[in-house]
Amino acid sequence: MPARKPEECDLLLLEALKKGDLDAAIAFYEPNASFVLDSGQVVTGRTAIREALRGYLAVNGTMEVKAVPSGDGNLALLHGKFSGTIPGPDGKPIPFSGSSTEVVRRQPDGTWLFVIDNPHGGD
Repeated sequence: MPARKPEECDLLLLEALKKGDLDAAIAFYEPNASFVLDSGQVVTGRTAIREALRGYLAVNGTMEVKAVPSGDGNLALLHGKFSGTIPGPDGKPIPFSGSSTEVVRRQPDGTWLFVIDNPHGGD
């Protein structure tokens, strides 16, 4: 399902990751989008972002998102707060929480995609 509002990008991405659906998750990114890794390094493009998102598969979490639209309504700055658990190496759940900052852009068909995704942008 495509994002019809800016804030849906984060919420639908989280749903895809919960389901373990990497193809659905990567579909929320523009072809040349940027993603900030845990190390702070920035990777660009869907292939690199796909690899980065592998670490987020099977996440069990929730997220609240606020969108700040640009004046022309074609860009939006997202601020998200998230929490949940991920499976640890031993299978036990590891809790996590944090804040994120993203930029999304309205596409010609009216849907929204990530341009910049910083899952640590609010920390």
